[in-house]
Amino acid sequence: MCLIAFRFAPGTAVPLRLVANRDEFHARPAAALGVWEEAPDIVGGRDLEAGGTWLAVHRRGRFAAVTNVRDPALKVASDAPSRGQLVREALECDDLAEWLERLAAGQGWRYAGFNLLAGDGRRLWHLHRGRERLQLAPVAAGIHGLSNASLNTPWPKLIRARQALQHAQRVGAWPSEALAALADTRPADDTQLPDTGVGLERERQLSSPFILGERYGTRATTWLEWDADAQRIRLGERRFGPHGAPLGENELDVVLRRSPS
Repeated sequence: MCLIAFRFAPGTAVPLRLVANRDEFHARPAAALGVWEEAPDIVGGRDLEAGGTWLAVHRRGRFAAVTNVRDPALKVASDAPSRGQLVREALECDDLAEWLERLAAGQGWRYAGFNLLAGDGRRLWHLHRGRERLQLAPVAAGIHGLSNASLNTPWPKLIRARQALQHAQRVGAWPSEALAALADTRPADDTQLPDTGVGLERERQLSSPFILGERYGTRATTWLEWDADAQRIRLGERRFGPHGAPLGENELDVVLRRSPS
């Protein structure tokens, strides 16, 4: 993913609501939101080039999503593992907290820059791997945003998405208003742009919540709602081609096997 806005409310009937955009090269093969054939307890989209995913859930009651960190100065080994594998490992590992601690203790340096969100409905963690920092922290209850810096870094599109989610919650317009905000193609004003080392023109292109482009752009918009009372996670995905051309959408209900632990 490249833009995520979410509300974390542990102990409530809906502990997690989330909307997210995945930005990627259009030529990179991907599978739509669905059940994984060889791992039927996992539900999500799939990167068919490296085998991982940007966002998925597990029927045991796990959620994980990853974004890249945009920093051209960040050194990456040529044999670095795919960041999309982090999501699958977060879903399938025996002890999520222990696995995250191992990553934070040093294993996370093997990967290119990333932000990983992972949780079980009661707890949610954010793991950031930047140029000089590898840090794990619990996520506090509230409305948050994540893009290609760190949690709640105030980039214009992150602020827009977070405010839209907050408003949707307040007026009962979930997920429609949040999805509309993530479909916004307007770039930010030049005075508000971050400087991530990619040049002004590229910063402009990447500053809108929904990125239009022939070769690179928003490939999918995903929304998620965790219903703790019904013990299910509802997911929806809208898919797009070059220049934002719609390619289809679907929704799935994931019935959880047992209470999150």
